[in-house]
Amino acid sequence: MTRSEPSPSPRRQELLEAAYAYALRSGLGELSLRPLAEAIQSSPRVLLYLFDSKDGLIRALLARARADELSHLQRITDPRREPGDLRSIARELWRWLADDAHRGLLTLWVESYSRSLVDPNGPWAGFARDTVGDWLELLAAGQPAEVRDTEAALAQRTLVLAVLRGALLDLLATGDTARATAAVHLQLARLE
Repeated sequence: MTRSEPSPSPRRQELLEAAYAYALRSGLGELSLRPLAEAIQSSPRVLLYLFDSKDGLIRALLARARADELSHLQRITDPRREPGDLRSIARELWRWLADDAHRGLLTLWVESYSRSLVDPNGPWAGFARDTVGDWLELLAAGQPAEVRDTEAALAQRTLVLAVLRGALLDLLATGDTARATAAVHLQLARLE
């Protein structure tokens, strides 16, 4: 029997934060409850009770990671800031992506994105699709309201997203920030 809603207990939140810190260091691909529980000073039984299942825990961790990422990224496109063009928002997004301080989160994001594609019915279901939507929405803030809903504007955002994602994968694989940044800036300079 599973509960319809996870427990909102402070202990659940505390363990979720500890498990999230663990996932940022270790990833989720080979997540095993016993080592995780030991690392966060809990037990597999407590984790199963609080999150219903290992998949429930993974879904909670993915939601936590997505919230963390969106929180960081939305600061760049905060409506209280002076409006910017798509190029300047994309450059700020790249600056954030290239910052070593976000490496754990971004590695976790890439892992979850790819797992979502190969295991579309598991706990990663919809993660890749949802994050594409998140990013396109953030990039839309860099386009004038009068053109934002056009096919051309959507295509432009999609191109910028592809450039950022591709450069991020390259950066995570090689650590060559200067080369990846030069490529991103070259492509963004070509935006109309």
